[in-house]
Amino acid sequence: MAFNGTWKIDRNDNYEKFMEAMGVNIMKRKLGAHDNLKITIQQDGNKFTVNESSNFRTVDIEFTLGVNFEYSLADGTELSGSWNMEGNKLIGSFTRKDNGKVLTACREIVGDELVQTYVYEGVEAKRIFKRG
Repeated sequence: MAFNGTWKIDRNDNYEKFMEAMGVNIMKRKLGAHDNLKITIQQDGNKFTVNESSNFRTVDIEFTLGVNFEYSLADGTELSGSWNMEGNKLIGSFTRKDNGKVLTACREIVGDELVQTYVYEGVEAKRIFKRG
């Protein structure tokens, strides 16, 4: 599948503003902007296994398209939601447990890059990854 493989962070667009909107403190924002994130994605039909490895943590996430699951961001924010496939895009909708606000995410392959777009409270950010 198109998403399968290992992806290393290449650059961010508006990521610090996004983290600020999410309520991440300035120290964690500065560190988060330089986290050396590496994502390994394996897709088997509707099931995905994602390994996220950064300077701060390594976590394995397993999910099935359309099935709600619990997830915790690197800053400790707890979310509940699901991923769905829309065309060639993975679209995620997650609700924060602390305030009930929604975070949306999109993963898509653009050329030879994996582009992750996040939207929270009207603030959009992108993280662009290259195959590693």
